[in-house]
Amino acid sequence: MLKKIAAMLAIALGAVLLYATTRPDSFRVEREVTIQAPPEKIFPFLADFHRWGDWSPWEKLDPAMKRTHGGAASGKGAVYQWEGNGEVGNGRMEIVEVTEPGKVVIQLEFTEPMEARNTAEFVLTPGNGGTRVQWAMHGPSPYLAKVMGVLVSMDKMIGKDFEIGLSNLKAAAER
Repeated sequence: MLKKIAAMLAIALGAVLLYATTRPDSFRVEREVTIQAPPEKIFPFLADFHRWGDWSPWEKLDPAMKRTHGGAASGKGAVYQWEGNGEVGNGRMEIVEVTEPGKVVIQLEFTEPMEARNTAEFVLTPGNGGTRVQWAMHGPSPYLAKVMGVLVSMDKMIGKDFEIGLSNLKAAAER
């Protein structure tokens, strides 16, 4: 009986590992919100890492998190590094592209709890008395991420955080 259970578990594990090879080589998570403010009012919250404490969903997860700012004060070349607890991990962000007041592109480097290099993009589109803010993150899906993705998708892992962050950004910008 024990051999049958072990064989069934091995077959199931093999099926998961094989299925993971068919998953996409990249991922993209995106959320958006409409904020009743012009892009010029929203843009500084995104292009200045010093202002991320006003809205970022991860800033309050670890009050003891160590933060370091470097490079430019804001905009292209601004750098933000953090060392935190298990919920926020460790990493670095650098603003690599800015089109004021409509776009901010950030290169993300996560070092803990897992290593990853991804890109985050904020796009602000004015219209109907407000501004549509799109927040997207995309990057490669190496094999281990594909295996994890069989169990829980990146969208489910971070999509809710994006929604909370956009809600916080909306509240801060509409004040």
